Amino acid sequence: MQLAVLNPGGRDPEQRFPDGAGAVDARAHAPVNYHAYAACTRGGFFRDVRAIPAEMRPVLVLLRKDLKPALVAVKALKAEGRTVAISWKESGQHQVAQQLDSAANLSLFREICALADGALSSTPELVRLYISGGVNVSEFIPTPYPLDDTRWDFSRPLAERSGVFIGTREWDVPSRNHAAALLRASVLGVPVTVFNPDGRSGRKKLDAIFPGGSLHVIEKRLDYPGYLREMAKCRVVFQLDSSAVPGQVAGDALLCRMPCTGGNGAVDRVAFGEGADLRKLLDDDAAWHAAVNASQARAREALSFSACAVRLREFFGSLAGA
Repeated sequence: MQLAVLNPGGRDPEQRFPDGAGAVDARAHAPVNYHAYAACTRGGFFRDVRAIPAEMRPVLVLLRKDLKPALVAVKALKAEGRTVAISWKESGQHQVAQQLDSAANLSLFREICALADGALSSTPELVRLYISGGVNVSEFIPTPYPLDDTRWDFSRPLAERSGVFIGTREWDVPSRNHAAALLRASVLGVPVTVFNPDGRSGRKKLDAIFPGGSLHVIEKRLDYPGYLREMAKCRVVFQLDSSAVPGQVAGDALLCRMPCTGGNGAVDRVAFGEGADLRKLLDDDAAWHAAVNASQARAREALSFSACAVRLREFFGSLAGA
């Protein structure tokens, strides 16, 4: 089975994954998030129904704030006899609430749910939402990561790592708890790395928390491999994000072979469980190695490309046979 992931009218260009995750390429979209569903099945990512090859019978249609293109796409795909599942592209609880904040969108969502064969939920929290919207089958399958592909191993020896990488960036989203994470990190007495996409205003806030502390601020936008290399310089990823998101930051930490603690994303919970004690991860090498080994073992079973490809085949197979 090759899965087509469709983002109707989206910005991401068409992309095929004949080699699974493929080689690391800063110019292409990385095989993570919803692209990973396509990549782990050697399928493709599309923005136009007409571009989807005939052999890619199952299609995952992504829902965005403007639901009209998704409705048109689902109708067209069903008319072609394809198996269609749906999933919110921005699937944190606060994001879905914002996308369903009008009567028009609520009606469109229910219409799409009634037409789709099922829903693939990237978080456990949204499974019931899709059922309530009208789909008959809804299943949580976490976004996979190419942990079984050595080309995507961004690990570094522990001796070359130091400090904390802050996994959040947004000050103005309450559930991200960005300020709280920074305040917690500021008293640890270790180097702290954080991205600042907000320019001068963001820098002022950071200076208020770290007036003279050991803070490494990354101001420029990095490509995905460059971002992972910066993360891998640190010892632990720390965040207090309570948005119930799919958990890309935790997945990034898995590619860097390092612990991630503090967040409640889907990948966080699958790979890292309740999370280890931050102080212990910083001070105790044995505890650090134990946390990495345990999370990698759990991730290989539930989040690797090979594991998720099996689940996707079973899921879409059940929809086609329903």
